[in-house]
Amino acid sequence: MKKSITVIILILIVVAFGFSMVYLYQKNAEDPIVYETEKPSTQTIIKKAVATGSILPLEEVLIKPNISGVIEEIYVEGGDYVKTGDLLAKIRVVPNLNALNDARNDIDEAKINLDDQKRNFDRQKSLFDKGVISQVDLERAQVSFDQAKQAYQAANKRYDIVKTGTTRGLSSAANTLIRTTVTGMVLEVPVEVGNQVIESNNFNEGTTIAAVADVEKMIFEGKVDESEVGKIKENLPLEITVGALEDQIFDAILDYIAPKGNEENGAIQFEIKGTLTKADSIFIRAGLSANASIILDRADSVLALKEALIQFDPETKKPFVEVATGEQQFERRDVVLGISDGIYVEVKSGVQTDDDIKVWNEIEADEFDG
Repeated sequence: MKKSITVIILILIVVAFGFSMVYLYQKNAEDPIVYETEKPSTQTIIKKAVATGSILPLEEVLIKPNISGVIEEIYVEGGDYVKTGDLLAKIRVVPNLNALNDARNDIDEAKINLDDQKRNFDRQKSLFDKGVISQVDLERAQVSFDQAKQAYQAANKRYDIVKTGTTRGLSSAANTLIRTTVTGMVLEVPVEVGNQVIESNNFNEGTTIAAVADVEKMIFEGKVDESEVGKIKENLPLEITVGALEDQIFDAILDYIAPKGNEENGAIQFEIKGTLTKADSIFIRAGLSANASIILDRADSVLALKEALIQFDPETKKPFVEVATGEQQFERRDVVLGISDGIYVEVKSGVQTDDDIKVWNEIEADEFDG
Protein backbone atom coordinates (compact mmCIF):
# COMPACT_ATOMS: atom_id res chain seq x y z
CA MET A 1 0.00 0.00 0.00
CA LYS A 2 2.77 2.35 0.99
CA LYS A 3 4.61 1.47 -2.19
CA SER A 4 1.62 2.48 -4.37
CA ILE A 5 1.29 5.87 -2.65
CA THR A 6 4.99 6.52 -3.19
CA VAL A 7 4.66 5.72 -6.91
CA ILE A 8 1.69 8.07 -7.32
CA ILE A 9 3.56 10.92 -5.62
CA LEU A 10 6.56 10.39 -7.85
CA ILE A 11 4.35 10.41 -10.96
CA LEU A 12 2.74 13.74 -9.87
CA ILE A 13 6.14 15.26 -9.27
CA VAL A 14 7.29 14.22 -12.73
CA VAL A 15 4.12 15.63 -14.39
CA ALA A 16 4.43 18.96 -12.53
CA PHE A 17 8.08 19.19 -13.48
CA GLY A 18 7.18 18.52 -17.12
CA PHE A 19 4.54 21.23 -17.20
CA SER A 20 6.99 23.68 -15.62
CA MET A 21 9.58 22.94 -18.23
CA VAL A 22 7.05 23.41 -21.07
CA TYR A 23 5.88 26.76 -19.60
CA LEU A 24 9.41 28.05 -19.20
CA TYR A 25 10.25 26.98 -22.72
CA GLN A 26 7.23 28.79 -24.17
CA LYS A 27 7.96 31.84 -22.08
CA ASN A 28 11.50 32.01 -23.28
CA ALA A 29 10.36 31.49 -26.86
CA GLU A 30 8.13 34.64 -26.80
CA ASP A 31 9.52 37.75 -28.39
CA PRO A 32 10.52 40.36 -25.82
CA ILE A 33 8.40 43.56 -25.75
CA VAL A 34 10.22 46.31 -27.56
CA TYR A 35 9.15 49.84 -26.63
CA GLU A 36 9.45 52.63 -29.16
CA THR A 37 10.58 56.09 -28.14
CA GLU A 38 9.86 59.65 -29.21
CA LYS A 39 11.79 62.85 -28.63
CA PRO A 40 10.32 66.10 -27.31
CA SER A 41 9.64 68.76 -29.94
CA THR A 42 9.25 72.50 -30.11
CA GLN A 43 5.60 73.46 -30.55
CA THR A 44 3.33 76.48 -30.37
CA ILE A 45 0.48 75.35 -28.14
CA ILE A 46 -2.83 77.17 -28.20
CA LYS A 47 -5.55 76.32 -25.72
CA LYS A 48 -8.95 77.06 -27.27
CA ALA A 49 -12.67 77.01 -26.60
CA VAL A 50 -14.93 76.73 -29.64
CA ALA A 51 -18.21 78.58 -30.21
CA THR A 52 -20.60 78.19 -33.13
CA GLY A 53 -22.62 81.05 -34.54
CA SER A 54 -22.90 83.39 -37.53
CA ILE A 55 -21.63 86.66 -38.97
CA LEU A 56 -24.01 89.60 -38.54
CA PRO A 57 -23.85 93.38 -39.04
CA LEU A 58 -22.97 95.39 -35.96
CA GLU A 59 -26.05 97.56 -36.51
CA GLU A 60 -28.98 96.48 -38.65
CA VAL A 61 -31.83 98.98 -39.04
CA LEU A 62 -35.32 97.89 -40.01
CA ILE A 63 -37.11 100.59 -41.98
CA LYS A 64 -40.85 100.71 -41.20
CA PRO A 65 -43.64 103.00 -42.48
CA ASN A 66 -45.43 105.67 -40.48
CA ILE A 67 -48.67 105.05 -42.32
CA SER A 68 -50.63 101.97 -43.36
CA GLY A 69 -51.37 101.22 -46.97
CA VAL A 70 -50.33 99.22 -50.01
CA ILE A 71 -46.85 99.14 -51.57
CA GLU A 72 -47.14 101.07 -54.84
CA GLU A 73 -43.48 101.21 -55.91
CA ILE A 74 -40.14 99.81 -54.70
CA TYR A 75 -36.97 101.61 -55.71
CA VAL A 76 -34.21 99.38 -54.25
CA GLU A 77 -33.27 95.72 -53.96
CA GLY A 78 -30.93 93.65 -51.82
CA GLY A 79 -27.28 94.59 -52.34
CA ASP A 80 -27.90 98.25 -53.20
CA TYR A 81 -25.98 100.92 -51.29
CA VAL A 82 -28.11 103.79 -49.98
CA LYS A 83 -27.47 107.03 -48.13
CA THR A 84 -29.54 108.61 -45.39
CA GLY A 85 -32.69 110.09 -46.93
CA ASP A 86 -32.67 107.97 -50.11
CA LEU A 87 -36.08 106.82 -51.30
CA LEU A 88 -36.83 103.15 -50.74
CA ALA A 89 -40.52 102.73 -51.58
CA LYS A 90 -43.83 104.50 -52.08
CA ILE A 91 -47.08 103.60 -50.34
CA ARG A 92 -50.60 104.12 -51.62
CA VAL A 93 -52.85 104.93 -48.70
CA VAL A 94 -55.99 102.87 -48.20
CA PRO A 95 -58.02 105.24 -45.99
CA ASN A 96 -59.86 104.11 -42.92
CA LEU A 97 -63.55 104.86 -43.42
CA ASN A 98 -64.10 105.96 -39.82
CA ALA A 99 -61.11 108.30 -39.89
CA LEU A 100 -62.17 109.61 -43.30
CA ASN A 101 -65.69 110.29 -42.07
CA ASP A 102 -64.40 112.07 -38.93
CA ALA A 103 -62.12 114.24 -41.07
CA ARG A 104 -65.07 115.12 -43.34
CA ASN A 105 -67.17 116.09 -40.32
CA ASP A 106 -64.32 118.30 -39.05
CA ILE A 107 -64.40 120.17 -42.39
CA ASP A 108 -68.16 120.71 -42.13
CA GLU A 109 -67.90 122.01 -38.54
CA ALA A 110 -65.00 124.30 -39.48
CA LYS A 111 -67.02 125.65 -42.44
CA ILE A 112 -70.02 126.39 -40.23
CA ASN A 113 -67.81 128.25 -37.72
CA LEU A 114 -66.07 130.12 -40.55
CA ASP A 115 -69.39 131.34 -42.01
CA ASP A 116 -70.54 132.44 -38.57
CA GLN A 117 -67.31 134.37 -37.90
CA LYS A 118 -67.51 136.02 -41.34
CA ARG A 119 -71.06 137.26 -40.65
CA ASN A 120 -69.95 138.56 -37.27
CA PHE A 121 -66.93 140.32 -38.78
CA ASP A 122 -69.06 141.94 -41.52
CA ARG A 123 -71.56 143.12 -38.89
CA GLN A 124 -68.82 144.55 -36.65
CA LYS A 125 -67.19 146.32 -39.61
CA SER A 126 -70.49 147.94 -40.54
CA LEU A 127 -70.96 149.19 -36.99
CA PHE A 128 -67.37 150.44 -36.90
CA ASP A 129 -67.90 152.40 -40.12
CA LYS A 130 -70.90 154.09 -38.47
CA GLY A 131 -68.82 154.92 -35.39
CA VAL A 132 -70.86 152.67 -33.08
CA ILE A 133 -68.01 150.38 -31.89
CA SER A 134 -64.34 150.94 -31.21
CA GLN A 135 -61.28 149.81 -33.18
CA VAL A 136 -60.61 147.17 -30.50
CA ASP A 137 -63.98 145.49 -31.05
CA LEU A 138 -63.36 145.37 -34.79
CA GLU A 139 -59.88 143.86 -34.34
CA ARG A 140 -61.27 141.23 -31.98
CA ALA A 141 -63.80 140.21 -34.63
CA GLN A 142 -61.02 140.16 -37.24
CA VAL A 143 -58.93 137.75 -35.11
CA SER A 144 -61.86 135.39 -34.60
CA PHE A 145 -62.55 135.40 -38.34
CA ASP A 146 -58.87 134.69 -39.20
CA GLN A 147 -58.77 131.82 -36.68
CA ALA A 148 -61.88 130.30 -38.25
CA LYS A 149 -60.26 130.46 -41.71
CA GLN A 150 -57.12 128.78 -40.34
CA ALA A 151 -59.15 126.02 -38.71
CA TYR A 152 -61.04 125.41 -41.97
CA GLN A 153 -57.80 125.11 -43.95
CA ALA A 154 -56.31 122.75 -41.35
CA ALA A 155 -59.41 120.54 -41.47
CA ASN A 156 -59.07 120.26 -45.24
CA LYS A 157 -55.39 119.30 -44.94
CA ARG A 158 -56.20 116.66 -42.34
CA TYR A 159 -58.78 115.23 -44.70
CA ASP A 160 -56.22 115.06 -47.53
CA ILE A 161 -53.66 113.35 -45.26
CA VAL A 162 -56.17 110.74 -44.10
CA LYS A 163 -57.25 110.11 -47.68
CA THR A 164 -53.94 110.22 -49.56
CA GLY A 165 -51.16 110.33 -46.95
CA THR A 166 -50.03 113.82 -47.99
CA THR A 167 -51.32 117.28 -48.74
CA ARG A 168 -50.39 120.35 -50.73
CA GLY A 169 -47.16 121.94 -49.52
CA LEU A 170 -45.97 118.83 -47.65
CA SER A 171 -45.21 116.46 -50.53
CA SER A 172 -41.49 116.31 -49.65
CA ALA A 173 -42.35 115.09 -46.15
CA ALA A 174 -45.16 112.78 -47.17
CA ASN A 175 -45.61 109.63 -45.07
CA THR A 176 -46.22 107.71 -48.29
CA LEU A 177 -42.56 108.11 -49.32
CA ILE A 178 -40.42 105.67 -47.32
CA ARG A 179 -36.80 106.81 -46.94
CA THR A 180 -33.82 105.19 -45.29
CA THR A 181 -32.70 106.63 -41.98
CA VAL A 182 -29.11 105.31 -42.20
CA THR A 183 -26.33 104.85 -44.75
CA GLY A 184 -25.38 101.31 -45.74
CA MET A 185 -26.28 98.29 -47.83
CA VAL A 186 -29.83 97.06 -48.32
CA LEU A 187 -29.70 93.52 -46.92
CA GLU A 188 -33.24 92.55 -47.88
CA VAL A 189 -36.56 93.94 -49.03
CA PRO A 190 -39.16 91.56 -47.55
CA VAL A 191 -42.15 93.20 -49.30
CA GLU A 192 -43.35 93.36 -52.88
CA VAL A 193 -45.51 95.73 -54.88
CA GLY A 194 -49.11 95.17 -53.86
CA ASN A 195 -48.33 94.02 -50.32
CA GLN A 196 -50.31 95.68 -47.57
CA VAL A 197 -48.19 97.24 -44.81
CA ILE A 198 -48.99 98.38 -41.29
CA GLU A 199 -47.68 101.58 -39.73
CA SER A 200 -45.27 101.54 -36.79
CA ASN A 201 -46.87 102.86 -33.61
CA ASN A 202 -47.09 102.27 -29.85
CA PHE A 203 -49.25 99.18 -30.32
CA ASN A 204 -47.64 97.57 -33.38
CA GLU A 205 -44.00 97.35 -34.49
CA GLY A 206 -45.13 97.73 -38.10
CA THR A 207 -44.18 96.02 -41.35
CA THR A 208 -40.52 96.04 -42.35
CA ILE A 209 -39.98 97.68 -45.73
CA ALA A 210 -36.22 97.08 -45.87
CA ALA A 211 -33.26 96.09 -43.68
CA VAL A 212 -30.21 98.37 -44.01
CA ALA A 213 -26.79 97.88 -42.39
CA ASP A 214 -23.16 98.95 -42.67
CA VAL A 215 -21.54 95.72 -43.92
CA GLU A 216 -18.07 97.08 -43.20
CA LYS A 217 -18.78 96.67 -39.47
CA MET A 218 -19.49 92.99 -38.82
CA ILE A 219 -19.57 90.94 -35.65
CA PHE A 220 -19.53 87.26 -34.74
CA GLU A 221 -22.54 86.24 -32.69
CA GLY A 222 -22.51 82.75 -31.25
CA LYS A 223 -23.08 80.58 -28.21
CA VAL A 224 -20.86 78.67 -25.82
CA ASP A 225 -21.75 75.84 -23.48
CA GLU A 226 -21.93 76.42 -19.74
CA SER A 227 -18.92 74.14 -19.29
CA GLU A 228 -16.80 76.64 -21.28
CA VAL A 229 -18.23 79.99 -20.17
CA GLY A 230 -16.27 79.97 -16.90
CA LYS A 231 -12.98 79.80 -18.84
CA ILE A 232 -13.57 82.86 -21.02
CA LYS A 233 -13.57 86.59 -20.34
CA GLU A 234 -14.04 89.78 -22.33
CA ASN A 235 -11.24 91.11 -24.55
CA LEU A 236 -9.89 87.62 -25.32
CA PRO A 237 -8.75 87.19 -28.96
CA LEU A 238 -10.92 85.16 -31.34
CA GLU A 239 -10.08 83.37 -34.58
CA ILE A 240 -13.15 83.28 -36.83
CA THR A 241 -13.52 80.75 -39.63
CA VAL A 242 -16.41 81.12 -42.08
CA GLY A 243 -17.63 77.95 -43.76
CA ALA A 244 -18.28 79.67 -47.10
CA LEU A 245 -14.82 81.28 -47.22
CA GLU A 246 -12.16 78.56 -47.34
CA ASP A 247 -8.70 79.16 -45.91
CA GLN A 248 -9.73 82.51 -44.45
CA ILE A 249 -9.26 83.26 -40.76
CA PHE A 250 -10.54 86.56 -39.37
CA ASP A 251 -9.31 88.06 -36.13
CA ALA A 252 -11.80 89.38 -33.60
CA ILE A 253 -12.05 90.51 -30.00
CA LEU A 254 -14.57 89.06 -27.55
CA ASP A 255 -16.75 92.04 -26.57
CA TYR A 256 -19.74 90.54 -24.83
CA ILE A 257 -20.66 87.50 -22.73
CA ALA A 258 -24.31 87.15 -21.78
CA PRO A 259 -24.88 87.29 -18.01
CA LYS A 260 -27.74 84.81 -18.38
CA GLY A 261 -27.84 81.49 -20.21
CA ASN A 262 -30.74 79.91 -22.08
CA GLU A 263 -31.60 76.25 -22.25
CA GLU A 264 -31.32 74.72 -25.73
CA ASN A 265 -31.73 70.99 -26.35
CA GLY A 266 -31.18 70.24 -22.69
CA ALA A 267 -27.97 72.30 -22.34
CA ILE A 268 -27.44 75.83 -21.05
CA GLN A 269 -25.97 78.12 -23.73
CA PHE A 270 -24.52 81.61 -23.25
CA GLU A 271 -24.51 84.19 -26.05
CA ILE A 272 -21.21 85.85 -26.97
CA LYS A 273 -20.30 88.59 -29.45
CA GLY A 274 -17.01 89.63 -31.01
CA THR A 275 -16.09 92.49 -33.36
CA LEU A 276 -14.41 91.34 -36.58
CA THR A 277 -11.27 92.78 -38.11
CA LYS A 278 -11.37 92.14 -41.85
CA ALA A 279 -9.70 93.38 -44.99
CA ASP A 280 -11.72 95.81 -47.11
CA SER A 281 -11.18 93.57 -50.15
CA ILE A 282 -13.09 90.66 -48.55
CA PHE A 283 -16.87 90.81 -48.59
CA ILE A 284 -18.61 88.76 -45.90
CA ARG A 285 -22.32 88.24 -46.42
CA ALA A 286 -24.53 88.74 -43.40
CA GLY A 287 -25.89 85.54 -41.89
CA LEU A 288 -23.04 83.21 -42.90
CA SER A 289 -22.41 80.43 -40.38
CA ALA A 290 -19.05 80.59 -38.62
CA ASN A 291 -16.99 79.09 -35.82
CA ALA A 292 -14.97 81.06 -33.31
CA SER A 293 -11.90 79.72 -31.57
CA ILE A 294 -11.52 81.59 -28.30
CA ILE A 295 -7.83 81.77 -27.40
CA LEU A 296 -7.74 80.93 -23.68
CA ASP A 297 -3.95 80.60 -23.42
CA ARG A 298 -0.96 80.42 -25.73
CA ALA A 299 2.66 79.28 -25.47
CA ASP A 300 4.93 79.99 -28.43
CA SER A 301 7.90 77.77 -29.34
CA VAL A 302 8.01 75.71 -26.14
CA LEU A 303 9.31 72.22 -25.39
CA ALA A 304 6.37 69.84 -25.74
CA LEU A 305 5.45 66.17 -25.63
CA LYS A 306 2.50 64.29 -26.99
CA GLU A 307 -0.09 63.78 -24.28
CA ALA A 308 0.03 60.02 -24.94
CA LEU A 309 3.59 59.89 -23.55
CA ILE A 310 2.58 61.25 -20.14
CA GLN A 311 1.94 58.81 -17.28
CA PHE A 312 0.44 59.58 -13.89
CA ASP A 313 1.38 58.09 -10.56
CA PRO A 314 -1.57 56.02 -9.29
CA GLU A 315 -1.11 57.35 -5.74
CA THR A 316 0.10 60.95 -6.02
CA LYS A 317 -1.50 61.59 -9.46
CA LYS A 318 1.65 63.50 -10.42
CA PRO A 319 2.83 63.28 -14.06
CA PHE A 320 5.98 61.50 -15.09
CA VAL A 321 7.65 59.99 -18.17
CA GLU A 322 10.09 57.15 -18.71
CA VAL A 323 13.34 58.23 -20.32
CA ALA A 324 15.66 55.77 -22.11
CA THR A 325 18.99 55.19 -20.36
CA GLY A 326 20.16 52.30 -22.53
CA GLU A 327 18.90 49.63 -24.91
CA GLN A 328 15.29 49.08 -23.79
CA GLN A 329 16.18 50.44 -20.37
CA PHE A 330 14.19 53.33 -18.90
CA GLU A 331 14.12 55.44 -15.79
CA ARG A 332 11.26 57.45 -14.34
CA ARG A 333 11.41 61.22 -14.35
CA ASP A 334 8.84 63.54 -12.83
CA VAL A 335 7.79 66.40 -15.11
CA VAL A 336 6.11 69.78 -14.65
CA LEU A 337 3.47 70.42 -17.31
CA GLY A 338 2.07 73.64 -18.74
CA ILE A 339 -0.85 74.22 -21.10
CA SER A 340 -2.25 71.58 -23.42
CA ASP A 341 -4.24 71.66 -26.63
CA GLY A 342 -5.36 68.04 -26.28
CA ILE A 343 -2.58 66.67 -28.49
CA TYR A 344 0.60 68.32 -27.25
CA VAL A 345 1.37 69.47 -23.71
CA GLU A 346 4.00 71.97 -22.65
CA VAL A 347 6.82 70.50 -20.52
CA LYS A 348 8.32 73.12 -18.22
CA SER A 349 10.89 70.85 -16.59
CA GLY A 350 11.93 67.20 -16.30
CA VAL A 351 13.15 66.36 -19.81
CA GLN A 352 15.57 67.72 -22.39
CA THR A 353 15.35 68.09 -26.14
CA ASP A 354 17.55 65.06 -26.85
CA ASP A 355 15.82 62.68 -24.40
CA ASP A 356 14.11 59.57 -25.77
CA ILE A 357 10.72 59.15 -24.15
CA LYS A 358 9.10 55.73 -23.86
CA VAL A 359 5.86 55.16 -25.77
CA TRP A 360 4.30 53.27 -22.90
CA ASN A 361 0.68 52.80 -23.99
CA GLU A 362 1.17 51.67 -27.56
CA ILE A 363 -1.21 48.83 -28.58
CA GLU A 364 0.58 45.82 -30.03
CA ALA A 365 -0.53 44.54 -33.42
CA ASP A 366 -1.54 41.05 -32.30
CA GLU A 367 -3.47 42.51 -29.32
CA PHE A 368 -5.29 44.89 -31.63
CA ASP A 369 -6.15 42.08 -34.09
CA GLY A 370 -7.45 39.92 -31.26
